[in-house]
Amino acid sequence: MRLFPHRDLIWVLVKRDLAERYRGSFFGVLWSFISPIVMLLIYTFVFGLIFQSRWPQEQEDPVSFSVILFSGLMIFNFFAEIVNKSPALVTNNPNYVKKIIFPVHVLSLVSLGSSLINLSIALGIWVGFYLILEGLPPVTSLFFPLVILPLLLKALGVSWFLASIGVYIRDVSHIIAMITTALLFLSPIFFPLSALPEPMQSWLVLNPLTLAVEDTRAVLIWGNLPSLPRLMLDTAASAFVAMAGLYWFQKTRKGFADVL
Repeated sequence: MRLFPHRDLIWVLVKRDLAERYRGSFFGVLWSFISPIVMLLIYTFVFGLIFQSRWPQEQEDPVSFSVILFSGLMIFNFFAEIVNKSPALVTNNPNYVKKIIFPVHVLSLVSLGSSLINLSIALGIWVGFYLILEGLPPVTSLFFPLVILPLLLKALGVSWFLASIGVYIRDVSHIIAMITTALLFLSPIFFPLSALPEPMQSWLVLNPLTLAVEDTRAVLIWGNLPSLPRLMLDTAASAFVAMAGLYWFQKTRKGFADVL
């Protein structure tokens, strides 16, 4: 299945999705800036000041903690936004399903595109905070797109799978909402992976967010590069997840119109 020929359609639908999301709201697209900043302040207060959470590499102040925390939160929000929307992608667009010439599989790509724009906004906010508090980010920050590529592919594959399942099992959206909430606290977002015993670290690596969060902090904050062989292996496995998700979606889409 070639996705490139649909790039114009995807871009039009991404812009429409973003416009509809903030239609009628007073602040409009500014909510993309306001929401992450407010949540950052709340989490910093709770985990940085009350629970005194710290990373071994950071200085003893909540400001440094907030920069580290936000880098993990923006990765989680990117993944959670795609996954939470996926079960309703097809059911919320029945008119597209009934149009034979419409490539329904692009709905997941539209969701991914919208989430990438929000991730870019969050990254811009993070860079702004870092410039004010720490100065220029390390040069390894240029590798950020490379380290999130595996997560992008995983999210896309999961989106295709859930979009299909959501047509036949409507309860899946509620299940996914609980799972993503659990992932927030089972990912090394509020704590460093090294804080856990080694046996638990091995299990936590199975979490699709773990390596993405750790590698993001490595390149954006610590100035380190992830293991290239591991990153290549993770990217290959993630590409397989994406292809499997697309295959599943195309095989099951034949019954969409009957259910809807």
